[in-house]
Amino acid sequence: MTRSGWLAATALIAMAAPAWAGETPLYQPAPAWVELAAVPPLSSFQGEPPAMLLFDGQQRIEDGRSWEYVDVATRAGSAEALAQLSSLTLPWAPDKGDLIIHQLVLIRGDQVIDLLAGGKTFSVLRREENLEAREITGILTATMAVEGVQVGDILRIRYSTTMKDDALAGHVQTVTPLFAAPLRIGSGRLRVQWPKAAAVSWKMQATGDAPKVVTRGGLSELNLILPLAKQPEMPDDAPLRYRHPPLFELSTFASWNDVSRTMAPLYATDGLIAPDAPLAAELAKLKAMPGGDRGRIAAALRLVQDHVRYLAVGMNGGNYVPQTPAQTWTLRYGDCKAKTLLLLALLRGLGIEAEPVLASARMGDFVAQRLPSVAAFDHVFVRVVTAGRPLWLDGTGSGDRVEDLDDAPPFGTVLPLRMAGADPMRIEPHANARALVDLSVDADESGSVKLPSVFDAVAVMRGQAAVMINLALDRMDAKQRDDMIRQVFASQIGTSQFSNLGVTQDSASATVTLRARGVTTTPWYRNDNRYRRAVGKALDGISFAPDRARPAWLDIPVATPPPSGMRYHLRLKLPDGGKGYALEGEQDVARKVAGFDLRRHVTLQDGMLEVEERADATGVEIPAAQVPDERDRLATAEALAPRLVAPVTPLYHWDVSPKDLAAWPQVRRIEEAFAGAIALTPDEVHGYSSRAIFRWAVGDRRNALADIDKAMTIEPDTGLYLLRADWRFKLGDLPGALADARTARQLDPSSLAAIGAVATYLAEGGKLEEAMAMVDQRIAIGGETRDGYRSLKSSLLGTYGDASQAVALLDAHIAEKPGMAMLLNERCWIKATRKIALDSAPQDCTRAIELSQSSVAALDSRAMVWFRMGRPEDALRDLDAVITQAPGQERSRFMRGIVLRRLGRVADGDVDLAVARRIDPHVDADFARFGIKP
Repeated sequence: MTRSGWLAATALIAMAAPAWAGETPLYQPAPAWVELAAVPPLSSFQGEPPAMLLFDGQQRIEDGRSWEYVDVATRAGSAEALAQLSSLTLPWAPDKGDLIIHQLVLIRGDQVIDLLAGGKTFSVLRREENLEAREITGILTATMAVEGVQVGDILRIRYSTTMKDDALAGHVQTVTPLFAAPLRIGSGRLRVQWPKAAAVSWKMQATGDAPKVVTRGGLSELNLILPLAKQPEMPDDAPLRYRHPPLFELSTFASWNDVSRTMAPLYATDGLIAPDAPLAAELAKLKAMPGGDRGRIAAALRLVQDHVRYLAVGMNGGNYVPQTPAQTWTLRYGDCKAKTLLLLALLRGLGIEAEPVLASARMGDFVAQRLPSVAAFDHVFVRVVTAGRPLWLDGTGSGDRVEDLDDAPPFGTVLPLRMAGADPMRIEPHANARALVDLSVDADESGSVKLPSVFDAVAVMRGQAAVMINLALDRMDAKQRDDMIRQVFASQIGTSQFSNLGVTQDSASATVTLRARGVTTTPWYRNDNRYRRAVGKALDGISFAPDRARPAWLDIPVATPPPSGMRYHLRLKLPDGGKGYALEGEQDVARKVAGFDLRRHVTLQDGMLEVEERADATGVEIPAAQVPDERDRLATAEALAPRLVAPVTPLYHWDVSPKDLAAWPQVRRIEEAFAGAIALTPDEVHGYSSRAIFRWAVGDRRNALADIDKAMTIEPDTGLYLLRADWRFKLGDLPGALADARTARQLDPSSLAAIGAVATYLAEGGKLEEAMAMVDQRIAIGGETRDGYRSLKSSLLGTYGDASQAVALLDAHIAEKPGMAMLLNERCWIKATRKIALDSAPQDCTRAIELSQSSVAALDSRAMVWFRMGRPEDALRDLDAVITQAPGQERSRFMRGIVLRRLGRVADGDVDLAVARRIDPHVDADFARFGIKP
């Protein structure tokens, strides 16, 4: 462990208990009751000695005070450790006790060097290190630069802190973190003493043998050897009570009831709002408000949340004693204690019964099994019961309104503070009233399932998300604001091009509303030869995969996420008025699954789909015995999630001429969305490149190339050069294509795609030998891409050169790797297109079909074989199968057009030929080289 690590750990040994002391450390011998430990000699260790040779923690409790003594010896075993030991820092709270330095020495062999000799002392700094986290600690830091430390030296420091807290009414409490393996300590222990007659309770919150208490001279004492054995590993989704760090707790509180009685007087409110004080005027306004008790409760909570900023005060007894409401209102800041006392005073002034409750904001699930003490808590807020229902009111929260009063905070077990005392109670978790995110999307997909989706989106944020956005907006310029809005919508909708960005803040509802128009990649996907689209989001954020395979974990329940919710509303305009489109899955749902409440209603009418969904995490625990059933419920819910299913043959954009496409409302809106996005970010490449791909797809080739040109002036890269090269080639500009491919290769000399493009365009221009030399050079280099270049060589020869040589190369390659479907398909294709060895070609294609996950390419090749063999019906059957799976396969469309014309179905054939040419204007030339023409 590093120096900073063990100092932080030892600092945590000390708990609360102030009695005002000086603001400089004292330099005194250790008290007589301390047993001086010995630093183990290095020769006593087998192998490398640990960095921490000694940790000796000793505590004594008496007269309402704790004295905590620490003795640590650390070895500088390396240059890195030397740097860490070159300075010491000891934090302490002077309002709660003393920091007493007993000894600081360097041990170098047999030599002991006193680092405090000659009157050397620690320097004292007041540093509010947590001020940015809105916390004033009042902590002082004693620091010293350790001079002359050498590798191999041992630094030993012995010091004590004393603590007494008047707010605890004579009670004492300590919470000590315990070191556990695999941390190594040469010699470690925790020794604790208290008067035998005192009512002291202790508890070891760790796995291992509990220490035995012995009596010595009227004192009870226990000793715990450190480090403890390695603590059991726990699943990450176990409740916190299973995953807490190992602790030793000691307390003089007799019970939780005792804790409640002791702390309750701190929250008495009688007379705290003077009749003529400014707060009295605020109270009068609250009394005059309409809306009954709930309305006035919400107004009082809003007053405390919105008009008093949060600032934790941990000085001058502030750990437990709240500042008065008058002070809080004047200062306009306060911590949870101050805000709670202010809210209590207001509510009680309204005649509403209210009580403070202690909570652990981070370890609430652990409270019930802890030792009774105030140290089990780090938060306080207000409980009100109205109409028989508890309301949990947290003044340190933000944005709570009357609709949110019934929400349950995720604090687990809490302790009400009452003059008569009270026992802990559990807050039963449930879904919140309002969703944290309310997302509405109005999408236009009315043209084709293959076109981008264009949408208007509105996201209403509340709670902590709204607070963070509001704070950020105050510090953002316009560009930063727009980037933030983009990030929010991209996280919900996916990567998009955005325009019409806006944000509205509404203090009345404590919400922030974000707006955007966007265009995104089509969400339709092909499965089982039909285009489908997911339409819900409720299940997207639910993950439930508990691991309870280990025998020790079999009975551990699963903690689910704390309460938060998302509402989603989708309004989707479908192609062709929705004709032939159908819904799969559950349309109406109201169920609980994996700790979430799910609600859904879906309608499809007159070409318009509407989805209304709400998913709420509830924070409930799921017993281990229910985990299998819960996983099954989630899997079932996912399988039954609603999906749109397109007709078997929907209208595609390639079925329509570019002129007619330009008039489609969806196409016009996509153009408008891209134009708006580019106008907002004219110096970013993605708007131009995305619009270029869209324009190429709808046949606007001139403007597509203009967009690519613009994108490449902003941020040229290999991918853009290869894309433009491909488009130039398809438009008949072979020199331009070759120039772009060469530039792509210059940008990435090792790119197989770039080298393949250069080689292909060289071969296309009659320079096959130059192309082959380039490919042979890469084959000779070898490496992971060698097989790719071997395949490229075969393809080039098969298309532009000696087909028999290409087949021979493939024969050798396939002999080495007989299971590669790609090679079998390539051999089949070359045989078919070049009309050689046709008798064996069907076997190649059929074998490729059997080995392929997708049969599209091999079926297309086999169709060419049947065509060459004069079997057009068989060719048509395979081409139909290809186009059923991949409707936009332009070469298959072209060949089907050829085959249909051969079969006398000229009109049908011409339709396919027209589609193929819209997709790829070079397709006629590609087949003409093989002698295939309409």
